[in-house]
Amino acid sequence: MTSLLSIENLRVQFTSRNSIATAVDDFSLSIEPGECVGLVGESGCGKTTTGLAVIRLLPGSGAITAGRIMLDGIDLSTLSEAEMQSQRGRTVALIPQDPMSSLNPTTKIGRQIGEGLRIHFGASEAEARTRALEVLEMVEMPRPAERLDQYPFELSGGLRQRVIIAMGLVCRPKLLIADEPTTALDVTIQAQILDILDNLRRELHMGVLLITHDMGVIAGHTDRVVVMYGAKKAEEAPTRELFGSMRHPYTQALLASMPSMETSSRQKLTSIPGMPPDLRGTIVGCRFAPRCTFASDECRTTEPPMTSDSKGSYACFHPVQGAAPVIIRDHEEFNKSTIGQQVILRTEGLTKEFPIKGGLIRHKVGAIRAVTNVSFTIREGETLGLVGESGCGKTTIGRMLAGLEMPTSGQVYFDDQLVSARGYRPSKLDRRARQMMFQDPYSSLNPRMKVAQILSEPLMIQHEGTKAQQGQRTRELLESVGLDPLAGDRYPHEFSGGQRQRIGFARALALNPRLIIADEPVSALDVSIQAQILNLMKDLQRIHNLSYVMVSHDLAVVYYMADTIAVMYLGVIVEIGDAESVFRSPAHPYTQGLLDAVPVPDPFAPTRAHRVVGELPSSVNPPSGCRFRTRCANAQDICANEEPTLRYFDERQQAACHFPMKTPVTLSPRS
Repeated sequence: MTSLLSIENLRVQFTSRNSIATAVDDFSLSIEPGECVGLVGESGCGKTTTGLAVIRLLPGSGAITAGRIMLDGIDLSTLSEAEMQSQRGRTVALIPQDPMSSLNPTTKIGRQIGEGLRIHFGASEAEARTRALEVLEMVEMPRPAERLDQYPFELSGGLRQRVIIAMGLVCRPKLLIADEPTTALDVTIQAQILDILDNLRRELHMGVLLITHDMGVIAGHTDRVVVMYGAKKAEEAPTRELFGSMRHPYTQALLASMPSMETSSRQKLTSIPGMPPDLRGTIVGCRFAPRCTFASDECRTTEPPMTSDSKGSYACFHPVQGAAPVIIRDHEEFNKSTIGQQVILRTEGLTKEFPIKGGLIRHKVGAIRAVTNVSFTIREGETLGLVGESGCGKTTIGRMLAGLEMPTSGQVYFDDQLVSARGYRPSKLDRRARQMMFQDPYSSLNPRMKVAQILSEPLMIQHEGTKAQQGQRTRELLESVGLDPLAGDRYPHEFSGGQRQRIGFARALALNPRLIIADEPVSALDVSIQAQILNLMKDLQRIHNLSYVMVSHDLAVVYYMADTIAVMYLGVIVEIGDAESVFRSPAHPYTQGLLDAVPVPDPFAPTRAHRVVGELPSSVNPPSGCRFRTRCANAQDICANEEPTLRYFDERQQAACHFPMKTPVTLSPRS
């Protein structure tokens, strides 16, 4: 049987003024009709470059310098640009990672989806619109006819991703390249999108190349897996064989680096030491050898060939035996400091509304109800995890706790002092005590300032020490987050994503804060770098007795980091309690739905039954009564008429639900 896609000995190189980087080297891969092949590895390993080479959308500095890309009998690597344009969208389509940057903000959704049909098949406007509606229905778009006349900015992230998939499917391509199609999405929307892709490829008998660094996504949605490292193939096997009998130490280390719902919060995460190889110039020996526990002299001098056995193929002189834990570095347990009894921060009835203005005089015509009546406490040395879908109010709460937003009503107390009143002027100590760690370190670091200047800036503003003392403090901060003190003389763009996140963490630590609000601090990082950052955060929490507010949609990360977890839905807390109670025995159906949507890195895991379906309702006009009722299988009339209040389910767990998943108990109010 002839493969739908056959990549043979592909080499892709990028040329700059001073060097040539080989981003993909001697790489081969095949995909059959109806098959989904996962391509996994760290950032910079060549995954996305491989996908872009197939569809011939490499940047101007990149070029295919060797090999063939055969798609349904046509060598795409030899086609002219005009010939390739006739193939894009019609035989091969791409789902990019960021849908917003791929959609025209000035063109309505229906016209954008139908564009491929008009170009490739000469369809009329009416025919294209009819087909656009059809594919929106295929991707399970809510109210599809209404979406045709909307613009991209009017849609949520999950709906925009559905639009991108619809654009890819409009011409019924034979091959779909999905490049990190769900990385930025909540677990509930991610599960829906991946299920849609699974159903469509089976229905249309379409080949799919799924590019991701998430081993949980790979386990649940692929037939075969190819692992890339340093621009080359490290391992390939059917999905079940790979997870059950992986042979390459790198594959094993990737899996071991992932926090999971089974990971002990007292044990350090396994992380892969070092960094991937520099792809400029010649690389001698095995590319993973500098980071591999099992490397020998042979590995450092000779490149291992691909070896095949009954399980698959791998390039390693010292193969491992399956997914048993491998020690990449010592797994010392955290000697976590006892959480103090002193309440460092508390909120009472915290509410935030953002006005919507319209008309000629820009008067208020409505309000976005971002946060409604939220109350909780944080103690010294404690980590509070805020989880929920995008738009539920997590980041808004974090910004109010940091003093970057003022609440519409309600109070924030820090050390029993009201810090959220209108006109409140924070003291020097208060400014030091609460710091923010942002989701995207690159956009929050001044690209025109060197790292030493970035770290010393808060010290200068607070008149902290002499210039020499500030320089010494900057070097200490870099060392504390695992960076060379000499790194202070470089600019942010000269660092990797994980290193930039370390710099952002160092800046948050500059003034010796007591509370750090970390907004999605590891969401954009590879699992190996993510493990390093999480270990670092736990180490420094123990050393400095820090309190954290951890804002994230990654439930495994929150479970690993948090002592207390608050689950938010559409601006309200629906469940709150200690991490073990909330995640091991949830009381609210929404919490269980979030847990069931988490990708599990186990292809043998059973299908879970409580996934949340549908889209988050509008926070401008939330549902009456229980806000979750429009997506809840247990909803009854009382849910529409009466808003549930928080009830106790044990002394450490509360939830707001009329029909909870466990029986409430009668206790005195939380102290």
